[in-house]
Amino acid sequence: MSHLQNPTSVSVNRRQWLHLASGAAAGACALAATDPVRAEKAVTKGRIKQSIVQWCFADEWDMEQLCQIAVGLGCQSIELVGPEHWPTLKKHGLQCAISPSHLFVQGMNNPRYQDGCIELLKQRIDQSAAAGVKTVITFTGYAEESGEWNQGDNPDLSKLAPDRRTIAPDEGVKNCVAGFKRVVGYAEKKKVNLAIEILNTRADDHPMKGHPGYQGDHVDYCMDIIRQVGSPRLGLLFDIYHVQIMDGDIIRRIGQCGEAIKHVHTAGNPGRRELDETQEINYPPIMKALVDIGYQGFVGHEFIPTRDPLAGLTQAVQLCDV
Repeated sequence: MSHLQNPTSVSVNRRQWLHLASGAAAGACALAATDPVRAEKAVTKGRIKQSIVQWCFADEWDMEQLCQIAVGLGCQSIELVGPEHWPTLKKHGLQCAISPSHLFVQGMNNPRYQDGCIELLKQRIDQSAAAGVKTVITFTGYAEESGEWNQGDNPDLSKLAPDRRTIAPDEGVKNCVAGFKRVVGYAEKKKVNLAIEILNTRADDHPMKGHPGYQGDHVDYCMDIIRQVGSPRLGLLFDIYHVQIMDGDIIRRIGQCGEAIKHVHTAGNPGRRELDETQEINYPPIMKALVDIGYQGFVGHEFIPTRDPLAGLTQAVQLCDV
């Protein structure tokens, strides 16, 4: 599938999807906001530090409830939440494994958006350093121009002309390298990691299952940028779901990427669903491969529930506890 196939299908971003999901269940959450949610301990070995991605479960539980679940399961983090939530996590003895920053349409591959991305990254690096958050997410951006800078949010691509300028892959690498070199020294000084996420461009049936148009859609492409920048503070967000769709050969790639892996995400494929017997990825040996390379970061569960969310989350944690 072309990088540019159906780019308007991803006009909803993580933040917007979270807003839609939470709005749909606002009444239920308001009624249940003070109700405790109990989870049975699922971590027994603990060689993999596990985390829960908040947006996936926002229509099921509020932050307090999700913290209770994380603690009950034995997870150490709730992630991709902003600084306004970090005191709540700390109250429950939890970390934020990776912080959000700018979103994925407008990224470092286009000089038009670099100043805005760098400003947001520096702000989040400062906040993360002060709070002990180790990693901040970042993105290459889409290959096509996407209009005026949208302050870190994704623009509505359906409102833009279809014949926009396209950034060639090699140009995108060159621009990303130049852009990240402008900010990585700041990350080094503050001892905070930046992690470029690989996203798949094939799944176009749901705004959060695939991202047609994204330029950093292969491990080798993102690793080329990381190697050229040459800083231990710039690495890869190795999303197993996205890597499976675009590249496969996951265990070999983990070995090849090694210390460049700063964060990991999970989900079942196809469908970005639970890590169960209906999907094709075999998670326990993948987790063992991470242990084998000495991976010290977090594994964040980022699947969209299709059944009882606590049962699915418990199963995911158990599978990844190797």
